[in-house]
Amino acid sequence: MSAVELSGSEDLATGHASSDFSHAVPVEGFDPTLADGSFTLLDREGGLHRLPGLAGYRMMEIIRDFGFDIPAICGGAAACGTCHVYVEPGDMARLAEPSEEESYQLDHLLTYQPQSRLSCQIIWDRAVHDGMHVALAPKE
Repeated sequence: MSAVELSGSEDLATGHASSDFSHAVPVEGFDPTLADGSFTLLDREGGLHRLPGLAGYRMMEIIRDFGFDIPAICGGAAACGTCHVYVEPGDMARLAEPSEEESYQLDHLLTYQPQSRLSCQIIWDRAVHDGMHVALAPKE
């Protein structure tokens, strides 16, 4: 398979058949009245989770702070690639083009796919990112 499928057939992030995103379970502590929108995360075991958006936060920080296994070794500097996610193909157009630093890291990932992005480079903006679907990439 040449591309990751997040909403049908088999998913490279998990090796499992992916589910309809409408079945995403809100993470513990998610209060929709306080959230600045939300996004859906497919974890490496095939679980779907709805996470809150937080204005100005990196998607990597939100994922990490809600307890998901995302090392983020460089802390958001696009210098390590350990916050690698796959973005639903239909959501890719929402994102700005990768910076030179992000492109360099993506080019060196063994699990790179056309919809790969570093979640540290996605700064939450509800108007742009609300409703997005991402999957944690396999660890390298």
